[in-house]
Formats: sequence, C-alpha cells, structure tokens
Amino acid sequence: MVDVNDIKNGMTLLIEGNIFQVVEFLHVKPGKGSAFMKTKMQNLRTGSTIERTFNTNVKFEEARIDRVKVQYLYEDNGSYNFMDVETYDQFELSAEQIGDKKNYLIENCEVEVTRYGNELLGIAVPEKVVFTVVSTEPATKGNTSTNATKDAYTETGMLVKVPLFIEEGEKIIVTSYDGKYYSRA
Repeated sequence: MVDVNDIKNGMTLLIEGNIFQVVEFLHVKPGKGSAFMKTKMQNLRTGSTIERTFNTNVKFEEARIDRVKVQYLYEDNGSYNFMDVETYDQFELSAEQIGDKKNYLIENCEVEVTRYGNELLGIAVPEKVVFTVVSTEPATKGNTSTNATKDAYTETGMLVKVPLFIEEGEKIIVTSYDGKYYSRA
C-alpha cells in the first residue's frame, strides 16, 4: 500500500478498479483545515486524464506495470500484430488500443508494450522515428521565405511539414511526441 503523501510523478496506482499513472501532484496545507493532495492522473486503460483531490490519510494499492520490448510485425484489417523479442510470442492489439501511435509503426520496428498482469494497456513508441518520404511536391524556385515548409507523406500515411529541400525518397526523423520534422536521417 502507498500512502498518499508518498505519491510521485510517474507512479502507477490502482484506484477504484482502474489503473492510473500520476502526471502531477501538489501537497496543499491550508492555514485552516487539514492538508490534502491535489493530483492529475492518466487512466492507462482509456487514456483520459482526470484531476482528483485526496485527504492525507488515504492509502492506495500500487499497480505493478511491466514494460516489454516487442517488434511490430504488420497490420491486418485494424489489428496490429506484435512479437515479444525475448519469448517470440505473437499477439495483436486493436486500433483503439494503438490510437494515434499507428502513424509511428513501421514494420519490424521495436516498441514497448505496457502490461498490467496479462492485460495489455498500450504501446510506447520511440521518441524519434525514421521515415521515408513517399510523396511531396517539389520546391518552388524563389519560395525561400524564412522557415518555409511543405507537406510530405511518410510510408505510414502520416502528413509532416518538412523544409523545402526535402525530396521524395529521402529519410527524415520525426519526433513522436509532437509529430514534427526533426532532421534528415
């Protein structure tokens, strides 16, 4: 059991049957009345974020989350297939479990799967992902205003704003937390 005063950012807790990860916390001790803890937590099953306030005498059960390295194999009618790199067990996740991270899944890339017991909660993609530009319009001569960009599509179908000098077939690095062009690969 975890005392509410021992909560830290990133900690995973089991609250009312749901698994939450603490995003932010603030210990508040007002001049009058008892102290309390304000928290911002993400539900790892649904992805939603909530804010809750707890009295300082509350205790929670800590949820033991496992992160396992897996290899993405392929997509088949909305099912995304993966293989555990240690045990070679194969499993699939639905498009709902993957969410927007499907744009960062390239065949044979390694990602982390988050598990609570036997329940698969989701995936974590690398911070920077290398893509091949499959479609972009050529740069227009004279169109060189500061920070000029154009649209480019990656092999996963993701639209990325890239500098004018990027051409089809080039490899680029995209940051997964904001989906923006980082550099050439």
